Amino acid sequence: MRFLALGSFVLVGCSLLALGRGASGQPSRAAAAIEFVKIAPGEFTMGCSQGDTACNDDEKPSHKVTLTKSFEMGKFELTQAQYQAVMGTNPSTIKGEDRPVETVSRTDAQDFLDKLNARNDGYRYRLPTEAEWEYAARAGSPGPYAGALDDIAWYAGNSGDETHPVGQKKPNRWGLYDMEGNVREWVSDWYSRTYYSSSPATDPSGPTTPGRGGPPGGPGRRGGPGGRGFDGRGDPGAQLNDPCPAPPTEQVDDLKRQVACLQQQVAELTQQFPAFGPRGRGLRGGGGLARGLGVMRGGGWDNLANFLRVSSRYNYYGTTLRVSDVGFRVVREPVAQ
Repeated sequence: MRFLALGSFVLVGCSLLALGRGASGQPSRAAAAIEFVKIAPGEFTMGCSQGDTACNDDEKPSHKVTLTKSFEMGKFELTQAQYQAVMGTNPSTIKGEDRPVETVSRTDAQDFLDKLNARNDGYRYRLPTEAEWEYAARAGSPGPYAGALDDIAWYAGNSGDETHPVGQKKPNRWGLYDMEGNVREWVSDWYSRTYYSSSPATDPSGPTTPGRGGPPGGPGRRGGPGGRGFDGRGDPGAQLNDPCPAPPTEQVDDLKRQVACLQQQVAELTQQFPAFGPRGRGLRGGGGLARGLGVMRGGGWDNLANFLRVSSRYNYYGTTLRVSDVGFRVVREPVAQ
């Protein structure tokens, strides 16, 4: 086991969780194991970075956070081969064994973790908290990004409109890959727009009950969820800021497709949760669909650069969202004896 000292931090070299073979039945690096990097406890400033003018209100105020326990975080985003090895299916829109699994809801991610936990191998597997994710993504960096984006991330400026196999870009200072690009990642917290104003200074884990989120499209009206799994072109919020926008006729067609997708999503949710239908409280009432919003962190292959800042937060539509720029990363910790 090798050790790498970084200032006041000590990171323990990778440990492995064997899963089996990939979707093709052949052993591959992506399927053989989930690699973990041990992250030491420490303190950091969470939220809007000093001098960052692109922050939304839900990234403020910046505040000191102390994490008192070490944890092991996946070195890479979970791959399609790894998901296939455990779940027997591959829901991803952009196929590739070594690419990150995507088009998975937070519920799908939890089902995967439940199967790992059923092995009773001495570890508890889970999603990272928001604080753990940002702490690991920053890797000691106080700025909006943990490095030069073209070196560390796949995003709208270099992705070619698709995901890429994990681990092709440079890792951050703590040896973690694709933290700010490729796919956005589910975390365990419920969303609250004002949580940073009252969150604990030690080991925050999000609101104890789901709170009201922002309007559909996430904080700051960033636009609907991106990815081919949603509208076939990418993040509509990104299109509005595109320096080379599509012709007006194409933009109208895109908007029509987005509206149709949203109408279908509302219809499906109304069937599942009748209380939120036309006679329920709806999005603008005291609860409604705005309650129960999960959080995603990081940026996706279809996002513009400012969406990849380490403090950016997303809360689209709820925990059943499945789109092709959202995946997840596994965290584990030893089960207390």
